[in-house]
Amino acid sequence: MRSFDSLSEQEILALAISQEEEDARIYDDLADGLRTDYPLQADEFVRMREDENGHRHRLLDLFKKKFGDHIPLIRRQDVRGFVERKPVWLMRPLKLADARKQSQQMELETRRFYETAARKTSDTGIRQLLGDLANEERKHSNTAQAMIANADTESEQEAENRLFLLQVIQPGLVGLMDGSVSTLAPIFAAAFATHNSWYTFLVGLAAAIGAGISMGFAEALSDDGSLTGRGHPLMRGLITGFMTTVGGLGHTLPYLIPHIYTATTVAVAVVFIELIIIAWVRNKYMDTPLGTAVFQVVIGGLLVFLSGILIGNS
Repeated sequence: MRSFDSLSEQEILALAISQEEEDARIYDDLADGLRTDYPLQADEFVRMREDENGHRHRLLDLFKKKFGDHIPLIRRQDVRGFVERKPVWLMRPLKLADARKQSQQMELETRRFYETAARKTSDTGIRQLLGDLANEERKHSNTAQAMIANADTESEQEAENRLFLLQVIQPGLVGLMDGSVSTLAPIFAAAFATHNSWYTFLVGLAAAIGAGISMGFAEALSDDGSLTGRGHPLMRGLITGFMTTVGGLGHTLPYLIPHIYTATTVAVAVVFIELIIIAWVRNKYMDTPLGTAVFQVVIGGLLVFLSGILIGNS
């Protein structure tokens, strides 16, 4: 790496051209990453990209006028003092706050670069252009800050709600449904086969934990979230696995009651409450009509429940 003080005027201009090109591509990546969930904010980053392209063209014109057509490839990472930037594609799914933070950092760093470079050069034309670009980058920095102050709160809240639904509610609901329904058969089969609360509790505990582990891994490995926007796979897996276990434990814990018939009565009541909660969540967050949600969940749960009783009594 070279120190900034060792660069010639030609190398400073070449570095500025390279930096403006990189910044324009980063803004394009930020806009693309926000396009689905934050279209208004994505347009702001597109405008900033166009500004960076304009800066690059002005730098190119001056470089050709001063030094000819060959521009040496000098990049930020070749010069000491620049902050390392994490590639946008590694930040997917992209959050609006992260995009704004990166934008502010980019503009602050670029402005300081132009201010320092303008003081270092003695050529009048180069000094004037670098000073002008420093002022324009200062305006960009103010624009990045204003993006936070003047954000469209309503549209951003809608986007946040959509992401919350996609990344938290959906995997949680999948886990709760699986845990509540799939464990019905083994638990009630054990209850009617053994007529022993403790053995039934152990079967239910094993079924709930096993289902939680299985569903957690299945959800985490289903996709990495980079294309679907469903969030980090580890977080989705943890949410799904936890809610699956919770769904299974709901009607398992009543079997800590020693009397098998009392425990089963309480467990059946808990199952009914679980199915109603699932139907309500589907109605509220998934836009499923309440009647349809109740019918689907109750019928499915009832069939699994009856299969457990039939197997337990066989």
